[in-house]
Amino acid sequence: MKCSVMLGLLAFAANTFAQLPQEAPGYNPRNTNFEEPEAWKEALDIALPPYPGDESLIEIYVSPVATNKYFIDGATLAPGKDGVVRYVLVVRTSGGATNVSFEGIHCAERAWKHYASGRSDRTWTKSQAARQDWRRIENKPLNPVHAILSRTLFCPLGYAIVSADEGRNALRLGKHPSTN
Repeated sequence: MKCSVMLGLLAFAANTFAQLPQEAPGYNPRNTNFEEPEAWKEALDIALPPYPGDESLIEIYVSPVATNKYFIDGATLAPGKDGVVRYVLVVRTSGGATNVSFEGIHCAERAWKHYASGRSDRTWTKSQAARQDWRRIENKPLNPVHAILSRTLFCPLGYAIVSADEGRNALRLGKHPSTN
């Protein structure tokens, strides 16, 4: 008797859950106008930012075994209306080399794109990859920087930050305040 009652309760719970509204693709709790989200379109008129200066670099923690130092240029941090957070990433290797790149993270898709590389004369070279598809962000032990930027700093709960100040605050704190 107890088993049949338990099975009945489980069936009732499963049926009730199945009737609850499910989150639609593209659902965003920050969308307070209660309109259906449009199909995503990437902004294509992206201007290259000014080359980064040391005064606006904010270091990010990557891992206890990382030999490189990673920085985001806080002055170039720009969440776009297309849901992509764009920024300049500066990587300083233990051997003294510096790599500078202009990138973007599409928070809803957990993907990133490389737009341009910095040259030693402080100018940009547009990437051929900018015309290619977005790359899926994977949390790899060897180079977790995009996973950290996405999960911990620029895409709290999977949604893009709404302002550069919000992103700079997350960088200074070492995590977005809404992620615990």
